This record gives sequence, C-alpha cells and structure tokens, in this order.
Amino acid sequence: VLTVLHSGGKFDNESYKVSGGLHGVGVSVVNALSKWLELEVKRDGSVYQQRYERGNPVTPLTVVGKTKKRGTKITFKPDREIFEVTEYSFDTLAHRLRELAFLNRGLEISVTDERTLKASLFKYKGGIVQFVEHLNENKNPIHSPVLISDEKEGTVLEVAIQYNDGYTENLFSYANNINTKEGGTHLIGFKTALTRTINNYAVTNNLLKGETLTGDDIREGLTSVVSIKLANPQFEGQTKTKLGNSEIKGLVEAVVNDRLGTFFEENPSIVKKIVEKALNAARAREAARKAKDLIRRKNALDIGNLPGKLADCSEKDPAQCEIFLVEGDSAGGSAKQGRDRRNQAILPLRGKILNVEKARFDKIISSEEIRTLITALGTGIGGDDFDLTKARYHKVIIMTDADVDGSHIRTLILTFFYRQMTQLIENKYIYIAQPPLYKVSRQKSEQYIKDEAALNKYLIKIASEEVELWDTEKRSFIKGDRLEKLLSKLVTYKGLIDQISKKGNDPDVIATLAQANIEKETLREKNTLESIIERISERFTSRRPGDSINVEITSDEEHKAYKLEIDIRRGGVQQNMIIDEDFISSPEFREIKSLSPVRTGLGAPPYKVRAQDKEHMVESSAGLLDFIMEVSKKGLNIQRYKGLGEMNPEQLWETTMNPETRTLLQVTLEDSVIADEIFTILMGDQVEPRRKFIEDHAREVKNLDV
Repeated sequence: VLTVLHSGGKFDNESYKVSGGLHGVGVSVVNALSKWLELEVKRDGSVYQQRYERGNPVTPLTVVGKTKKRGTKITFKPDREIFEVTEYSFDTLAHRLRELAFLNRGLEISVTDERTLKASLFKYKGGIVQFVEHLNENKNPIHSPVLISDEKEGTVLEVAIQYNDGYTENLFSYANNINTKEGGTHLIGFKTALTRTINNYAVTNNLLKGETLTGDDIREGLTSVVSIKLANPQFEGQTKTKLGNSEIKGLVEAVVNDRLGTFFEENPSIVKKIVEKALNAARAREAARKAKDLIRRKNALDIGNLPGKLADCSEKDPAQCEIFLVEGDSAGGSAKQGRDRRNQAILPLRGKILNVEKARFDKIISSEEIRTLITALGTGIGGDDFDLTKARYHKVIIMTDADVDGSHIRTLILTFFYRQMTQLIENKYIYIAQPPLYKVSRQKSEQYIKDEAALNKYLIKIASEEVELWDTEKRSFIKGDRLEKLLSKLVTYKGLIDQISKKGNDPDVIATLAQANIEKETLREKNTLESIIERISERFTSRRPGDSINVEITSDEEHKAYKLEIDIRRGGVQQNMIIDEDFISSPEFREIKSLSPVRTGLGAPPYKVRAQDKEHMVESSAGLLDFIMEVSKKGLNIQRYKGLGEMNPEQLWETTMNPETRTLLQVTLEDSVIADEIFTILMGDQVEPRRKFIEDHAREVKNLDV
C-alpha cells in the first residue's frame, strides 16, 4: 500500500461506489516524495508503527503498545530536495475539507493546525443546500435555497439554487467530489435547462413584455452548486477540471427541466422575483452595450486611441511590457520620470475607483477611471468583448502607498480585476508592487528596507560589527560574520518559542527541554526524565520565584513509554502541559531543538557582552537579543515609510520599479469560493460581516495607521 503504485480497490465494484479515476496521487507517491514518513495504525487492540525514508522502509511494522481505539495516522515531511516550498496552507486544506463535508451530507471532518492551534470541524446535515447558504452568507438572498436531487441508472444528481440581490454569478460544479472548475457536460446541461425553464415560464405567464432574456441575464445574482456522482467519469485532462461524459448533459437537463418547472408552478412569487431581476439585467446589458459602442466609436476617433494620462512604453511585444497602476498624480509623476521608458508604462489613478462589488455592469463602464483603465489594457471587457490576446501588457503592477488609503485603493482595483477581468488573474498577469516599509538613516547614508524581517536582519548586521560576545570555549570575544549567524539563528529560535507559547506551552519549559535535547527514546528512560524535571524546577526557582510548577511522570500505554504532565500556577492562573511522543515529534519542537543556543554554539547563559569598550552580563538568550538590538539602534533614525510620493524618481526606481532590485507579489487565484467570500465581505453592502472580519484579524496587524 505504501510503496507500490496501485488502483486502491477502485475497480473491484466493492470498495468504492464512485471514484475520481486512477490519476490521483496516492499515499505511495506521497511516501516516495517525502524525506520521511511514519505510519501508526490502531487496530485489534494493538498500536503498530513503521518508518520510511524517501519511500523505503527503514523499520519493520512493529507493535509498540495497546489501545482500544481504531484508526490510521500518517505523518510525513516533504523532501526539500524535490520541493522548493514545503509550507502547508491551513486555509487551502480547510477549504477543501469543508467542501467535501458539504458534498457528502452528514460526513464529519476535523482539521487542526498544530502550528497555531487553528481548528475547524465540518459537518453539514443539509449538504449542498447549506453550501449555497454558506456562499450567500454575506449577501442578501431573495428566496430560500431550492434543492433538486435524483438518481438514474446509478448516477446521483444534486443541484442547489439560490438567488441574491447582487450582480455576480457564482456557479460551482463537482463530479465525484472533484471541483470541475472548467465545468463540463453537467454544467452545460444545468445552464441550458435553467435558461429554457425560466424563459418558458416567463413567456407562458406574459412576464417578458416584449423583451428577451439571455442565459447571462438569467444567471445574474445566481449562486448554485451542481454535484453529480457517476460510476465511470470521463475527465478532460490530468487535472480533471472538466467533465466529458456526453450522456450526462441530457440527464441533468431533463431532471432540472422537470423539477424546476414544477417548483416554479408551485412558487410563482419566487420565479417572478427571478424574472424581474433578469429583466433588469437585460436592460443594464443593453445600456452597457450602447456605452461600449460609444467607447469604441470614441476610441476610433481618438489619435492613438490611448488615454492622455497614460505614459506608454516603446516596446511593442506585450510579453516584454509592464504597466504600473500608480496611486495619485504625484507618485505617478515620479514614476514617469524614474521608469525604464523602453518597456514600462505608467497610468496614474486619481482617487479611489468605483467599487464594482456594489455596481451593475452599465454603471461600471460609465466610470471615467475604469474606462481609462480598460482602454489602456486593450483587452476590452465583458463576456465576448474581453480578449486576453489583445492585452498590451503581460505585467499589470498595482503600486499604491503603504497606508490605509493605499490598501483600500489596491483592494478596489483587485475587486475590479476579479469581478470583471478574472482571466488576467488566472493567467498571472496581475502583480502588486512592494514599496519599502522603512527608511533608515545612519550617519550620512539612507537605506530603504522592505519589511520588519529585513529590518531585523539589518540591525543584526550592524550589531555584529559593533558588539562582541564572549566565547566560553575559545576564551575570546567573537564578532562579525560568526556573531551575525548566531544572532540570526537566535531571532528564529525566539520567534518559534513565542509561537509555541501561544498554544499554552510555557517558554521556560520548552527552552529547558530543547536544551536537554529530549528525544522520543528519552521518554522510555525514567532516570533521564527525572534529571530533566530537576532542570525545569531549577530554572523556575531561579527565574520565576513567584510561580509554582509540578511535574509528574505518567504512563503512555499506546507507545510503551512515559509522558510528562506539567501543572504551572502563575498569579492564580493554572496552565497544563503534556510532553509526550506527539509533542516531541512535532515539527516546531524539532526546529526549536536544532536552534537551541546550546546547540548552535551560542552556549548557555549568562552571556558576557562587550559594547563600546564596556562589558555587560546578560542572564538569558532573550535578554541578549534585546540588549543587542538596543545597541544597534543607537545612532539610527528609523522612519516608517508610508507614501510613494516621499521618494524621488531615482529612489522609486531603485526600490520599487527596477526589475533587478524590486520585490513583486504575483496575484493568483487558488480558490474561487474563498476569493468570492473575501471580496463580498470586504467590499459588499453588509457591515456586520466586515466588522467580524476586522475583529477576527485585528491581532494579526503589526503596523496600524490611525
């Protein structure tokens, strides 16, 4: 199972009723791509363990303890020799697991991020009905969700429909729980049936009044989930983003026609609201068409067809061209002077552009700033009029100030691109410039620094030149590169200690365990554990005489080992910790151990430091870091930088526009459900979801402009 590629029982007609096919990445592939993988199985009263390294077993399957539980736990570490990025995104994983819980009514899934203790439990008795309610959570629905479900010849179809008073269409389709982002026959069948059924009802009941409704009109404000489960899915391509089974189109069309028609006959008030909304969309579409025709005629008459305030570049190959959307005329002027005229274009944006989240399409293209932007980009806008191949620049860079207004303008621009030119994001044309956050003046020189991490690195470099640390082994002071490396590791170590402390773990206990180099095997050595307990108690007695600590060694039957149960009282508040095999094996604690000052060469406290010909004694590694940072800041003027206009053209070029020295963030669309939710919360009509979002994320803010 863990070392050989196989079908996983998908074709024995017993293990799986439906599956996603044979192209998935199974556990054997995960094993092969991991530096190590550990398996733990609880079954038949025993706990079994086995370890693999780069796909090969390095230990036999061994019984390590007894249990009454049942289940399998797989722990693996991605191989850095294969993957450049090995960080996992909790939000991405949680979203996919929540999606599975919605699509499989009654299934319970829990997920916990042990790095931050962020946790979620997903279970939805309402299935995809709750899914559309979730998607419309921050919008204004105009009716309760409609559920259509049927099973024909082993194929199960579920469709949930709910309209809101917004202008955006949100359609999500799934085949065997796989998100078919490009749709397919099931989605085509649904769209066809929806358009036909609503038009038929509207004509029969004389609701159109001589007007016509297109599919786009009918789907304005629609939120819908289409889920189909079939025995032999045919996907187009390895990524399974499009379903190709031809017979499914007719099946979906027939079921939706029948059930939706019946629902409309029984609920005329709901269908009248939907038709009225579609008629308004049709009128807006016609107004937008006339506005677009006017723009086209105007552009045809304009010399050069480009907006007057656009400073274009001379390069004709769009793949080599980039355009900066710059906040304000002042910064726009500096950018025009500082740019590389060969391939960099500048478009200054005056003030805040229209919030397209709250506007219909006809109003959007009536906005002067947005029309200027559309013309400059060259792609056109809206449905058939948008043509990515006509894009005049393959890098569209949003460059705003690092203050509240700048963030708001950036969000408005991103909302426009997400709602009206999604293909620019999907094809990775959109970027965000990263102007420096700090300006540091030292003696007669000035330096712009990107962010807080870079500032700390800069301060450590200065400190390593001005401060000396006593090396107890070599009996001499150290400085320069060696001290800089030690201090950099100490910064990372302190950050990890702070992070793990937020989960309810005591920093002094963690530091002592790391210093003692405790391993999983240590948990089977009672004498060694007793020695570690003494060290923990000594540390508490010397550093925190007002606090009390009690540590007990108890049995861990599942792993035939011991564990430490720790109770700490601080000012009347009790704190409990358990140090067991899971804790010792956690990635965070492993990294803390590797960066412990004792292991990196910094040594154990107290530390002797010499600065400006004076010697100082520092009692802890945290105190050492604070002392050194204070010394390095002397003689420096650190200014938090906010506006692009504060830099002259040369500085703007060097820090933010020069491809050799700048930092750009590429805007990507990983999950359309999450993206829709965020834009709706931040830019929509409802205040309460936005307030809750701010409250939930307030603690993550490090620099707030008031």
